[in-house]
Amino acid sequence: MRLNGVRVSRETQGRLEHFAALFQKWSRSINLVAPSTLQDLWDRHIADSAQIFQLSPRPLHWVDLGSGGGFPGVVTAILLAEYGDGHVDLIESNLKKAAFLRVCLQECDARGTVRALRIDAAARLIPSCDAISARALAELDSLLDHAAPWASSNQNIRLLLHKGRDYQREVDKARGRWEFDLLKHVSVVDPDSVILEITRPRRKI
Repeated sequence: MRLNGVRVSRETQGRLEHFAALFQKWSRSINLVAPSTLQDLWDRHIADSAQIFQLSPRPLHWVDLGSGGGFPGVVTAILLAEYGDGHVDLIESNLKKAAFLRVCLQECDARGTVRALRIDAAARLIPSCDAISARALAELDSLLDHAAPWASSNQNIRLLLHKGRDYQREVDKARGRWEFDLLKHVSVVDPDSVILEITRPRRKI
């Protein structure tokens, strides 16, 4: 199987297919994503989420903010299983969604832990990480606030954030309070979307 042009093992394919089946089952009772996007589950959500890990295909310690329906956190945790190393802490305060995420990680033998708490509390529980991901959670300015505790303890941290066509407005707004290095990766799934890769985030004095 190829995912965004990158070959994955048969075991990884099986894990992703099982995750997709769990997602469809749980979506009947809890709102995991917009109903209008369910028909495009593989392209719109799974392949789109896989780009995050594919931009940094190494066994890192990730923190996934607002994991919701598992995008990109569960997908990253599944892809890490192929390496047998690395880990994802999935932060999700909604208890029903957190329960769904735990089932996915367990049944897909994925490398992750669900933290059913608010992001500000998670920063006290998880002292450090290598990378932070988020998808459809908040504007960039707020995401940098959320990431600040981890960024302050690791000057080499990387933020990989999905953004839509309005991303430049968010970048301009964030630069009012923050300095950071930025790389923009055009999505291979949706040419109107990007993944913002941010390093060295620091508040302006």
